[in-house]
Amino acid sequence: MSKTKYIFVTGGVTSSLGKGIISASLAKLLQERGYSVTIQKLDPYINIDPGTLNPYEHGECFVTEDGAETDLDLGHYERFLNIPTSQVNNVTTGRIYQSVIDKERKGEFLGKTVQVIPHITDEIKYRIQILGKTGDFDIVITEIGGTIGDIESLPYVEAVRQLKWELGDQNALAIHLTLIPYLAAAGELKTKPTQHSVKMLMQSGVTPDILVCRTEHHLNDNIKRKLALFCNVKKESIIESIDAETIYDVPNLMLAEKLDLVVLNQLKLPLGKVPKLLKWNDFLQKHKNPKNNVTIGIIGKYVELHDAYKSINEALIHAGANNEVKVNIHWVHSENLTENNVSKKLKNLNGIIVAPGFGGRGIEGKIDAVRFARENKIPFLGICLGMQMAVIEYARNVLGLTNANSLEMNEKTRHPVINLMKEQKKVTNKGGTMRLGAWNCSLSENSKVFDIYKSKKISERHRHRYEFNNKYLNQFNKAGMQTTGINSKTDLVEIIELSNHPWFIGVQYHPEYKSTVLNPHPLFVAFIKASLAHKKSK
Repeated sequence: MSKTKYIFVTGGVTSSLGKGIISASLAKLLQERGYSVTIQKLDPYINIDPGTLNPYEHGECFVTEDGAETDLDLGHYERFLNIPTSQVNNVTTGRIYQSVIDKERKGEFLGKTVQVIPHITDEIKYRIQILGKTGDFDIVITEIGGTIGDIESLPYVEAVRQLKWELGDQNALAIHLTLIPYLAAAGELKTKPTQHSVKMLMQSGVTPDILVCRTEHHLNDNIKRKLALFCNVKKESIIESIDAETIYDVPNLMLAEKLDLVVLNQLKLPLGKVPKLLKWNDFLQKHKNPKNNVTIGIIGKYVELHDAYKSINEALIHAGANNEVKVNIHWVHSENLTENNVSKKLKNLNGIIVAPGFGGRGIEGKIDAVRFARENKIPFLGICLGMQMAVIEYARNVLGLTNANSLEMNEKTRHPVINLMKEQKKVTNKGGTMRLGAWNCSLSENSKVFDIYKSKKISERHRHRYEFNNKYLNQFNKAGMQTTGINSKTDLVEIIELSNHPWFIGVQYHPEYKSTVLNPHPLFVAFIKASLAHKKSK
């Protein structure tokens, strides 16, 4: 008998129903009951990972401690569970096929014809069970990307069918997340789309054990009975998931619907202690009842799609609740910023974040935003490319290095204050070749960041190819831009801050990746605190 229990989450009717949030909410409740839980995402696209995908295509690329470039849902998993994910928590079809083809080239299949069944499905089953076989987890939740009926998802559904049969009913169950649309003209909820979705899933050999139904209106007893009858699911296993004010309400909603109890009973597991969600609800209380508010500008190149900055957005929510402040985000497209309009567009902000990104588009607008924040003493946080823009702005307008730039933007610049990392110079492939994952950093004791982190040593996650050019180190430090965070092994500058500014910090890493509900990132907490102080001073 398997010691680890497996839960599979599929979606039907339409995409973007929130499989990741339901998975994370269930995991949170099971964690509160005393179980060790992890979540993995199986993505049906053929890219090896999201690392080379345009943010407009896929939203944010989330980076794990061990340097995996993953789907943004892994950020939700970490924010809800407060435990790190890893390389094995996100698998794509591209990675599955690449692994199978590599094995075939090595002769591991002994000359057999390589097929979707059994070779691809075996590889999927192997990847699903890696986390379970570590012995670290009682329950592994696997979210299947896409929507039932998609051609791309069929091998994953077949792998789930096989695993459910191999592991047995007490060791594996399937949750199907679906939509119950409301027809205003008829004035009623309609179950037919869900019936068809479940029928399609059953045609693939998988009978859902639990239905989680997204809805704008409460499901009455008649609808639940109808769903149970036509979808072959027990009535108590029909779970209502009504639209919530915030994603952080969903664990409480699922607790009220007894989703965790239904799961544990079906898996024949002890119920454990009743989830109290004390710290979680303390966060929610502060989030929903702020004593003040601030307006933060996020200056970016992909602001049309807010998911491109998902972790920054969530980190601001966590930090806002910690300060009992409502954070209003003002999205500013850097391409629309110029020296002539920057004051008009940014003058009402209490704090400014210049966001990460790649390439030369919209760069001058970001530099204009940095200058405005510096000269007007507005709290400033530059993240990755945002830090680099702060360095370029300072070089041009304070050090007098005319046309200073990054080699990423201008390979012929006379003053490359941002340089290509030494180990990156011979890299030709784009995917998975940046400086990725957790790296250590030593902080100067007489610095704002030391006061914020309250530690000499920190570890933060990275995703970049370019770095501060140490040839200009002394010039910057003498002029007031202090390099207060250094990686001692590589001598890379990780943090800059201004000595003559109330709160001006740029970081080469991505602090947003490590912010969780229970542990808001200290840098964001301090930034919101400074932004509130700036607002009050005005």
